[in-house]
Amino acid sequence: MRPKHRILRLLCDEGPLSRAEIGDRLGLPRTRVVADLERLTAGGLVQAAGSAASRGGRRSTLVEVHPDIRFAGIDLGVTSIDIEITDGRLKPIAAFGEAADVRSGPKNVLSRVNAIMAKLRAEGAYERLNGIGIGVPGPVSFRDGVPVSPPIMPGWDRYPVRELLAREHNCPVVVDNDVNIMAMGERCAGIARSAENVLFVKIGSGVGCGIFIGGELYRGPDGCAGDIGHIQVELDDPMCTCGHTGCLEALFSGIALERDATVAGRSGTSTALAERLATRGSVTAKDVAECAADGDTVATRLIRDGGGRLGSVLAGLVSFINPSMIVIGGGLAGLGHVLLGEVRSAVYRRSLPLATGNLPVVLSELGARAGVAGASFLASDLAFAEAAV
Repeated sequence: MRPKHRILRLLCDEGPLSRAEIGDRLGLPRTRVVADLERLTAGGLVQAAGSAASRGGRRSTLVEVHPDIRFAGIDLGVTSIDIEITDGRLKPIAAFGEAADVRSGPKNVLSRVNAIMAKLRAEGAYERLNGIGIGVPGPVSFRDGVPVSPPIMPGWDRYPVRELLAREHNCPVVVDNDVNIMAMGERCAGIARSAENVLFVKIGSGVGCGIFIGGELYRGPDGCAGDIGHIQVELDDPMCTCGHTGCLEALFSGIALERDATVAGRSGTSTALAERLATRGSVTAKDVAECAADGDTVATRLIRDGGGRLGSVLAGLVSFINPSMIVIGGGLAGLGHVLLGEVRSAVYRRSLPLATGNLPVVLSELGARAGVAGASFLASDLAFAEAAV
């Protein structure tokens, strides 16, 4: 990381600092700090921020990230679009979310993204953007900024997401998968801030895992690291969207849970789910959670069975990676402590005691905001890196 990039990152994370404090924190000579800050000031990235506390002589001037800097974090889900505008310190300025169908294709979805961005701009959230981060619900070539053969995103394969957004908004753009941006959000601004080796598990329409090793997000050479939803946990049915059978995602995910809850409601196995199905015409993961909270044994068993399967897969990862924390996020994290308890039980039962003696398995702190927070962080890091060249 170049010195100017390190200075911007430090000011983003810590707030206003004096030149002396910047030099002390980063181990840089004063002449280098002064020269780099002059260039960053001329580029509109930092500005003076009043006087620092005296160290015994004349007070030095504080420096801060320029208040006009803006980043956009975009989280595309299978059924949603969420966008957040932040300032240079990644504090939220404005946010907007709505239902969407990623299967309607990239032109429709990105057109809607651009329309929302235009609305936020018209409302005064930003004049210009310094960077955009966007996550999509499928495999991504991080290097090329394109989705690659996403199983639930017809029409998105190799679509030039980064190129089109960069051209539309005249700023650098970074594209990653939705699980990685959520993991980044939790690692930078959530419950995993102090952990170096983290597994962030997203359970929503699909299942995926963001992996931090030594404080760095591990994507793998082709961007496929963490695709745990397609680890086989059963030899036979059900069929998964990837074309194989018995995948974790086919057995426990938002879609799988709704499928199994619908079967339980139609068969009358669960009176509570049957009543909701008759009243509303469908049942959701939220219905399962509420029925379980009310004591419905079938709904509780569905959650426990799913948590046990997920925990068994995570136990294998614990033995392989030896993480210092596991964070559960995504829509099904709303299943709460029944799910969390079953995942913990399976992980602790099936892993070596040495690997789990101090291993917390916890729910996401940021919740639905994890994706946009992580996308904004990636946007800031890209913009700061480019400014440091």
